[in-house]
Amino acid sequence: MRILTEHTTGLVIDIQERLFPHINEHKVLLRNVEILLEGLRILEIPILVTEQYRKGLGTTIAPVVEKLLKFDPLEKMTFSCCDDSVFLSELKAIKRKNVIICGIESHVCVLQTTIDLMKKGYRPVVIEDCVSSRKPNDKTIAIERMRREGAIISTYESILFELARVSGNENFKSISKLVK
Repeated sequence: MRILTEHTTGLVIDIQERLFPHINEHKVLLRNVEILLEGLRILEIPILVTEQYRKGLGTTIAPVVEKLLKFDPLEKMTFSCCDDSVFLSELKAIKRKNVIICGIESHVCVLQTTIDLMKKGYRPVVIEDCVSSRKPNDKTIAIERMRREGAIISTYESILFELARVSGNENFKSISKLVK
């Protein structure tokens, strides 16, 4: 069950301009997501980004975009990313079975995507301190359900050190600086 870099991709779900300010503890969420994305970039893990109904919710917030080497968001109208054929094609092309998930909202798009990824043979790793909802209880219930369904629940610090694997090298040093 170890999560290894060569088998892993990242997924940023719908962290968009018009919804983000209404998310519970959104400033803490942003700080955590920025650390996670910077760590994934250091480890050279590819990252997919989705945007739900861009016309209504706007684009991905600038601080998230700035943490990505490549920004080519996939617009979707479905709640589950897996119900979007373009997303599935992009994910299949990466050829990695572990999907590290951050984004909003926990109880809608994150939950449905997580369940569907498992159904399609992927291993979702939901980063608990990098997902949220407008209401705290919605997030709590969603995390509980994802865990019960078989998803791996982790934190940004835990997953970054698991992916780094060893201390003493440049990746470890860079990640250590991030999480302090």
